Amino acid sequence: MRFSHFETTPNPNAIKCVIDPDPWDKSPRSYFTPDQAARANDPLAQDLFATKGVTNVLIHTRFITVCKAPAAKWPAIKRSIKAAILRRGPADA
Repeated sequence: MRFSHFETTPNPNAIKCVIDPDPWDKSPRSYFTPDQAARANDPLAQDLFATKGVTNVLIHTRFITVCKAPAAKWPAIKRSIKAAILRRGPADA
């Protein structure tokens, strides 16, 4: 999976991250707690939830939507999202 860019959403507490998909990745999935991501053994979701302020995650084939707590700030969360995606490596690696 490769990071492409961020897009805003109508929800000020959600951001869309456009990605080039990993052909071996799981089907679309959504988590509302870190425990759900852990039980599903989803390393990307677990990495995203490790960021302070992240409240839920939707991982789709070509994008990831991350929601944050209202008091959390986007700059740090966006850096963490991008780092989590880059740790997954490019699809052709």
